[in-house]
Amino acid sequence: MPHTASRYLAEGPRVGLRHFTHADGAEFTARARESKDLHHPWLFPPDSQGAYSAYAGRLIEDRTKAGFLVCEKDADGALAGFININNIVEGGFLCGALGYGAFAHAAGRGLMREGLDLVVRYAFGPMRLHRLEINVQPGNAASIALARACGFQLEGFSPKMLFIDGAWRDHQRWARTSDRATSR
Repeated sequence: MPHTASRYLAEGPRVGLRHFTHADGAEFTARARESKDLHHPWLFPPDSQGAYSAYAGRLIEDRTKAGFLVCEKDADGALAGFININNIVEGGFLCGALGYGAFAHAAGRGLMREGLDLVVRYAFGPMRLHRLEINVQPGNAASIALARACGFQLEGFSPKMLFIDGAWRDHQRWARTSDRATSR
């Protein structure tokens, strides 16, 4: 039987990763609207087609960003969440900053943990990055738990680091390097 190529960049037992496309807009924005209570006050993913088009366009076209959709393999590829690598710096730094969010129907099921592990392996493998960082608001217990579960270590605290929901917010800085990728 001939081998068929996977539609995913990377796969785990329950999820697959693929890049954003403009065609994902309807499902992504519907999931974002369903997940407003879960996301507030931490993040605000696009919930309209226009906002999604601009957001996805940046992830698709900007070399300093890489966007990944976490898809449920046993649910015909339904979107479970998203993970982006932003501010990718090449040269001697080889670093990127992670941002992520689960959709409400997938929260608490371990799908994002599997997805984040896949993104980390992809970033340290084919993307050849050396360092990944996650900046998390101190009260976001679920995001901190995910960072910790995926081998990120707390490195520090940055007061008023990012402007979110109308105010400058404090963040904890979590990081992981490629030399620790296989030591987990």
